[in-house]
Amino acid sequence: MSNRDVFRKQDPGAHPDFFRAEAAGLAWLADAGMPVPRVREVGAGHIVLDRITESPSGGDVAGRFGSCLARMHDAGAAGFGAAPDGYDGQLFIGRRPMSRTVHASWGEFYAVERVLPFVRIAVEAGSVTGRQLPDIERACDLIGGGALDDPEPPARLHGDLWNGNVLWSAHEVVLIDPAAHGGHRETDLAMLALFGCPHLDDILAGYEAAHPLRAGWRDRVPLHQLHPLAVHAAGYGAGYGRALHRAALATLELGGSR
Repeated sequence: MSNRDVFRKQDPGAHPDFFRAEAAGLAWLADAGMPVPRVREVGAGHIVLDRITESPSGGDVAGRFGSCLARMHDAGAAGFGAAPDGYDGQLFIGRRPMSRTVHASWGEFYAVERVLPFVRIAVEAGSVTGRQLPDIERACDLIGGGALDDPEPPARLHGDLWNGNVLWSAHEVVLIDPAAHGGHRETDLAMLALFGCPHLDDILAGYEAAHPLRAGWRDRVPLHQLHPLAVHAAGYGAGYGRALHRAALATLELGGSR
């Protein structure tokens, strides 16, 4: 094995669970059939992965990825908010700690553990204004109260599925840098749409062929973008705060509360 075959990430100052969480998430997704880099080594301050050779790909690869993503989601999780099976440490999204508290209902989990904690950080950072905050909190009250819950079981999520974590090779898509946990499958798809992804229509077609989405899923995209937008508002400025506010208003419309 040469250095050209592997990719090493290291940060001696990282939280001791940071790279462990990444390794556990990758293993959990792989157990569900998703192509991910093999973990060669992991420690408190580093992780060594197989290097992925990227190359242009087309709609056929995208369609297979969509089907694989649906099967990964269907592999499930122990609950809404659950960490990867067998992992006992802290979860992260990017560098930020993320709750692993499990809830019986999706709406309560999503509002309490995935949106509001990052909204509070965004308020402190000045990215969410006092005018925007009440609407965002009302949307979270609506969600947390169960008004937008459905019968979907907890899905096995990548959890940070933006385009930068989707690597295209000649024959398959490989996922990297998960924030893996149990959640709603539409949240992964909403994040793909939020930041743009090549061949997204083909990905969605492959997904629908494997496991059709519930009617009205396109209307629910802003609801499922609240989490990634709150995370980005916490760290990347007022533009994301404004986008978060717009998504909150769209969520209130879903519940007939605007």
